[in-house]
Amino acid sequence: NLDEQTTYEDVLLKILKGDKIMIQIKNIKKTYISNNINVDALKNINLNIEKGDFYGIIGLSGAGKSTLIRLLNRLEEPTSGEIIVEGKDILNFNNYELQEYRKKTGMIFQHFNLMNSRSVEGNIAFALEVANYPKEKIKSRIIELLKLVELEDKIDTYPAQLSGGQKQRVAIARALANHPKILLSDEATSALDPKTTKSILNLLKNIQKKLNLTIILITHQMEVIRDSCNKVAVLDGGNVVEMGEVINIFSNPQTIITQEFIKHLIPEQEIEVGFSQKKGRKIIKISYIGITIDKPIISQLIRKFDVDISILAGSINKLVTNSVGHLILELSGEMEKQLESIQWLEQNKLGIEVLYNG
Repeated sequence: NLDEQTTYEDVLLKILKGDKIMIQIKNIKKTYISNNINVDALKNINLNIEKGDFYGIIGLSGAGKSTLIRLLNRLEEPTSGEIIVEGKDILNFNNYELQEYRKKTGMIFQHFNLMNSRSVEGNIAFALEVANYPKEKIKSRIIELLKLVELEDKIDTYPAQLSGGQKQRVAIARALANHPKILLSDEATSALDPKTTKSILNLLKNIQKKLNLTIILITHQMEVIRDSCNKVAVLDGGNVVEMGEVINIFSNPQTIITQEFIKHLIPEQEIEVGFSQKKGRKIIKISYIGITIDKPIISQLIRKFDVDISILAGSINKLVTNSVGHLILELSGEMEKQLESIQWLEQNKLGIEVLYNG
C-alpha cells in the first residue's frame, strides 16, 4: 500500500535501516518526586542503537545515565515514552514477556554483585538456575563461559579470593549465561585500576565480536569511550546534548561538556598553550583523522609557503574505529603566507581552529 510519493527504493531503504536498529528510545522522560517536588532525571531522550553497536553513554554524576540504563531492562519505569527493542515496546510486556526479555539482556555492574557464599561456579549457575536452564547442561555451560572470560582455573574459587578484574570477569560470564543479544554495562570499570580497565574493555570487545552482541555502556570516563565504543551519547542535566560516531565527537566536539571530557585526554601543555602568544604569529590547532595522521603535512607546509613552524603540543587518541590526532602549531612569517597556509590545510580536509590570531 504505497502512496503516490513513496517509491520502492524508499520502502527498501526503510526496511534495510529498520533491520539494523536494535533499540529505539523514543521521547523517554523520567520524573522522580522528592519532598513533594518533581525532579526530572531524564527529559525527552531519543536514541537509536543499531545491532552490533558498542554504544557509550557518558555524563557526570546526576546526568541521568544510570537511570537510563536501568530503564532498558525495566529495573525502573519511565514516566512517559517508548523503548522499542527489535520492533516491540518493552514497556508493554507482561510478566512472562519481560522475564524472557531479561534472559536476553545481560547486565554487569560497577561492584560486581557476586554472592560471597557461592563459588565462581555457583555464581554463574545461579543465573542459569533462575532461567530454568536444563540441569544436565549447566556444568558444561559454566565451563564454556569461564573459557570465554579466561578464568577456567577459578571455577571452585570464592569471590573473596579474586581480584577486582577477576570478579568482573565472573560477572560478565554470569551476564552471558543465557545467550543474551544485549549486554548492559553500568559503570562496570569504574572500580578498577587503569590496567585492569583496559583488559576488561578488551575482553568485552572480543566477546562482542565472537557473540555478535549489542553493548550499551555507561561511564563518566572519556577514555573508556575512546578505548571501546564506536558511538556515544553525551548526557547533561537529563538531556542528550551530543551524539554520534566517536571519531566525529572526538575530532569536533560541539558542546562545552563534551569538550571538557575530551580535554582530560589532552596533554597539559596543550591546554596551557595561551602562554606562548606572540604578536605577528598565529597559533592554530590541527585535527587529524585516520590516515591523514601519517601524511607529512608539516614539511609540505614549510616548503610550499615559506613559513616557520613551531610545534607547541600534540596528541593522538587511538579510537576503536580510527585515530584522531591534534597538533598545536605556532606559525611565523609573512601574515599573508600564514593565511594561505591555513587555507591550504583546510583544503586538505584538516580540522583547523585558530587559537590566537597574531
